[in-house]
Amino acid sequence: MATVTGLVLALWTPFPAYADDIRGDGSGTGTAAPPNQPDKGTESGGDSAPGSIGAHIRINQSKPASSSSTTTATSSNANWKPPVCWYEPMYTPDEYEEFIKSSYKGAQEPAASYAKKRADEDYHKGDKGLWWQVQFRNDNYTDACPVTPANWEIWVPPAQPKTDPNQLTPEILSELAYNSTKLPKPPVVLNPSPDRLKVNLGTRVKFEGNFDRVWTTASINYKGVQMAATTVATPIALKVEAGTADADPESCTYDLVKGDNGYTVDSKDAGCNVTYLRSSGTGTYPFKASITWKVTWTDSADPDGPARQPGLPDGLSTYEQNVTVKEIQAVNR
Repeated sequence: MATVTGLVLALWTPFPAYADDIRGDGSGTGTAAPPNQPDKGTESGGDSAPGSIGAHIRINQSKPASSSSTTTATSSNANWKPPVCWYEPMYTPDEYEEFIKSSYKGAQEPAASYAKKRADEDYHKGDKGLWWQVQFRNDNYTDACPVTPANWEIWVPPAQPKTDPNQLTPEILSELAYNSTKLPKPPVVLNPSPDRLKVNLGTRVKFEGNFDRVWTTASINYKGVQMAATTVATPIALKVEAGTADADPESCTYDLVKGDNGYTVDSKDAGCNVTYLRSSGTGTYPFKASITWKVTWTDSADPDGPARQPGLPDGLSTYEQNVTVKEIQAVNR
């Protein structure tokens, strides 16, 4: 009940509380986990960054072609947020009756009234369909979940249109896949090297290693409910920022071009190259490189499927390093 109390306080609303398990997926501290829950550690997932979200959503990601380290994708739209919570299929009517009776036994208000409400509905026994239960993206409840206390679970008949705006759909899966995507940091190589840059000498920027698109699939296959969504992130541009106003220009943007070994850029013949105008003295400048990724999604596990709407915002991956800029010394005779 302490865990449940924490959830109630975090959301500032009297959610109906399970006796021991707040999420219904066995992640609470008590013993009242619902039946037929999978062991999250038994599935290997995809090629890279496998995992799970909620109770039954699986995350599979392709291996980035680049050997550089990865970072979680950030949205180019600061106002875009992934779903906080959603409904997933969880119980048959008989399983739901068992869950309510075991989890709410001896519960106080408002949980007792919630259990009675479900009992009065006879748990929809004899009806075709499933009980879908709210699940959370993570255990940080600082963001309010839009699910109301009266509907911690909802009844969903088969082949029925979406009964609630938070009911899981391929679109919601695409947003969860986006939020789980790991992108390579820009494998940028500077010439001259970062500790040997010179005032008034153009800085050449190039990629090192293969660099290609990244896809992530979020899918569910539970009790006859099957759906999937795949986000595909394709690198389209590289932006480098000098880290100081004493540079001309302060930043450059290069289009990424698809080659035999993936996407690449080489600023040797580009019209934009960062040139530092002042020495960094005894310190350094924070040089930054960021890649913009065009993100699309399909309503299947096939990354080559047709793109669906509504679209997702571009993604970003960023790499920073300190650079030293020195004056070129000359001897006057």
